[in-house]
Amino acid sequence: MHMLPSATVTLALLLAAPAYAQDRAPTGNDDVHTGEPIIVTAPYVRSLDILGNVSVLEGDELARDLRGQIGDSLTRQPGVSATSFAPGASRPVLRGFSGERVRVLTDGIGSIDVSNTSADHAVTIDPLTVERVEILRGPAVLLFGSQAIGGAVNLFDRRIPRKVPADHVHFDAIGGFATAADDGNVGASVDVALTPQIVAHLDGSWRKTGNLRSGGFVLAPGLRSELLDLAEEEAEEGHADEAAELTEQANARGKIANTASETWTAAGGLSLINEGGQLGVSVSYYDSKYGVPSRPGTEHHHEEGEEEGEEEEGHGEEAVTIGLKQWRADLRGEVELGDGLFDKLRIRAGFADYEHTEFEGDEVGTVFTNQGVEGRLELAQNDRGGWRGASGVQYSHRDFDAVGAEAFVPRNLTDQFAVFTLQELTAGPLGLEGAARFETTSVRAPSLGVERRFNAFSGALGATYDIAEGAKIGASVARAVRAPSAEELFSNGPHIATQAFEVGDPDLRREASWGVEASVKYRSDAFNVALTGYANWFDDFIYSAATGDEEDELPVFQYFQNDARVWGFEAEASARLAQFGGFNIVGDVTADMTRAKIRGGVNQHVPRIPPLRVLGGLEAQGERLDARVEVEWTDDQTRIAEFETPTKGFTLVNASISWRPLPAAKNLTLTLAANNIFDVEARRHASFTKDYVPLAGRDFRLTARASF
Repeated sequence: MHMLPSATVTLALLLAAPAYAQDRAPTGNDDVHTGEPIIVTAPYVRSLDILGNVSVLEGDELARDLRGQIGDSLTRQPGVSATSFAPGASRPVLRGFSGERVRVLTDGIGSIDVSNTSADHAVTIDPLTVERVEILRGPAVLLFGSQAIGGAVNLFDRRIPRKVPADHVHFDAIGGFATAADDGNVGASVDVALTPQIVAHLDGSWRKTGNLRSGGFVLAPGLRSELLDLAEEEAEEGHADEAAELTEQANARGKIANTASETWTAAGGLSLINEGGQLGVSVSYYDSKYGVPSRPGTEHHHEEGEEEGEEEEGHGEEAVTIGLKQWRADLRGEVELGDGLFDKLRIRAGFADYEHTEFEGDEVGTVFTNQGVEGRLELAQNDRGGWRGASGVQYSHRDFDAVGAEAFVPRNLTDQFAVFTLQELTAGPLGLEGAARFETTSVRAPSLGVERRFNAFSGALGATYDIAEGAKIGASVARAVRAPSAEELFSNGPHIATQAFEVGDPDLRREASWGVEASVKYRSDAFNVALTGYANWFDDFIYSAATGDEEDELPVFQYFQNDARVWGFEAEASARLAQFGGFNIVGDVTADMTRAKIRGGVNQHVPRIPPLRVLGGLEAQGERLDARVEVEWTDDQTRIAEFETPTKGFTLVNASISWRPLPAAKNLTLTLAANNIFDVEARRHASFTKDYVPLAGRDFRLTARASF
């Protein structure tokens, strides 16, 4: 049995705050166009075939889909949409869930920002620094925390090196330009073996965009009609300038005002790696400034009874921008424990100091700060006759504050402690799996003198059966319980960036759900298919919806609680259709749908649920050249909540070609992509700003990716 030197083991144990690390590292192949099978690096077990449903994005596919925020980078994946509040702020939406029901992780630890508290807050992970993304859905992701009911997005980088470079130095770089927003970007990293066991890492990234150009009208039909009606009223009242301005806004095409952004990051890490395990640390910095588009027409409001020619001070309000920064420190360690009951001791921890400022023109509006720490400690078991698993503890702390005239939530502190286990038994074609998690949460607002404590137990059971070679069926049932967040409990004030008056409920109860999931999967050399259906029944489902009231001239959005039902499906299929001239011709299709209704006497649809979507592609795959064309069709969304507007469906046509110019190696790839070729007007229903922030119009993207 090999062990780390005793001093290193002592250091690892001293630093072992409750933490996490994945069960096995990524494939580690330096070839950026590897044809090796994907190995899922989800936690605790070698795969999550029973309780989990996993999509992996890496290599050339990840490079082709990279956008400024991780939400917009993943929307081609099954069951994934995005909040798309603005190009500078977009978080993933999984199976219709977002915010407090989806965890965005970096190597298993939360992003420790405030992106889950409001749709206008950016995720502090630059996709340019990411080498692999795993999208996890289903009951097993509850092991990441009760906030992962909808799923988790786990992003991997190299900031804490996992291996010693074979040639002592390893270099990665990616860069590109896109036309829809004049988007220039570059990212690079280097790993250097200082000794046979010590590896140093440095990376950085930079991205700058102008205002995004859309296809068709900037404003949705309903909002255009509102502005044209306002323009007619202004003209009748003799306000010719205001009428002309409103008409111009209603008929605007092309550029979306105040959507420019600039982001840069820097990081360094150090790892000790040997046969006994590894221990590493990293420090990183994230800095971003981006515009928050405003809903047109809100500044053209005249008080009833004011004298002719007098206007409210609100006319011509300044544009809102957000400037944010985050310092972060991370730790990852792993100790090999030999051939006994336990295989490995793993630790993973992170600390972050976050701040962002909402500017109104050049004036400081509200400053948000967040200091947080999260960590996991896990013991993984050796395989004993088909029985394996892992157990551990997790702790997180958040100190969040908002200071300013429009601080919509008071300072609050959240502490959460959990114990968890996942056990798997394989007996021939049958696989059984069970997971359990107990979590205790404290949420307190000192200025209000309010503290809420919640205890929650969640669990899941699942089974799979190999019905034939390459064919598998599976089913699972889960009970999940989530404590309400501080924002859901304590919000009470105007939030200028979202242009809403947000109201919480300090008496909210725990949210609980029963969920079932069933899947059929088949994989062969020529044909792959996977179909998953799911349903969740919620008791005391927490949601934010417009009330129809106004406060401080802003629409009131209030948190409510009622029973709810969510159900849907995800489907994927691909097939090798032909082979000629050194190319494999492959066809693929992805489809997903979610339905969600509030029950308990309310009987209305849950707000911002994505509609049915189907994406089909045809690809020619060669040794040095790949070419792809795809069509994405999204249905109308008319199943809407009260005061919510419907969203018209759209069809996007995209194409791309990737070339590996070096004949003796595949570690340089050039990709040219054309997205939304026909320049159609498209909007995501999951977005709060969909009526005035459409998706990008025709966009040509050139990307270069290298690994040496």
